[in-house]
Amino acid sequence: MKPLAYLTGYAPEIIEEVSDMLARDELGAWLLAKYPQCHPYRNEKALYAYAQELKTRYMRQSPALAKVAYDPRLHVLHNALGIHRKVSRVHGNRLSARNEIRIAAVFRKAPQAFLDMILVHELAHLKVSEHDRSFYQLCRHMAPDYDQMELDTRVWLTYTDSVGDLYGTDAGPD
Repeated sequence: MKPLAYLTGYAPEIIEEVSDMLARDELGAWLLAKYPQCHPYRNEKALYAYAQELKTRYMRQSPALAKVAYDPRLHVLHNALGIHRKVSRVHGNRLSARNEIRIAAVFRKAPQAFLDMILVHELAHLKVSEHDRSFYQLCRHMAPDYDQMELDTRVWLTYTDSVGDLYGTDAGPD
């Protein structure tokens, strides 16, 4: 069986359990039982509003967000699920930087918890650039079950890569 790329770094018991569930064709049912619906934020306007809501709730003093968007090339080009970047623009003799968050398009039809995990992760980068202890403390402050959400997201991505779309085309409101 091919290695489960999204689960590298996890305990061998977890990898084995996911691998066994995938082989027995039980992983999809388990994911659907735990996460029966997709989030309602299908377009960039709704995604931006939701990201702003999270930022306002947990990170009022952080820099402003200029853009939050789904990016269909992100997963392939950057080998990332989300990315935070500062985009610099020249305005006359001034240089201005804008914060942008791009989310892999695979999350357009994903459970709410998985989108939350990605947004929390990228929003935390507004304050802490490195993946260190303070970064993960901030992630857990915004989403107390961040670690479980990250594992479940990786399991879902493993399923999606192996089998395909879990939610099909009628996965909730567009």
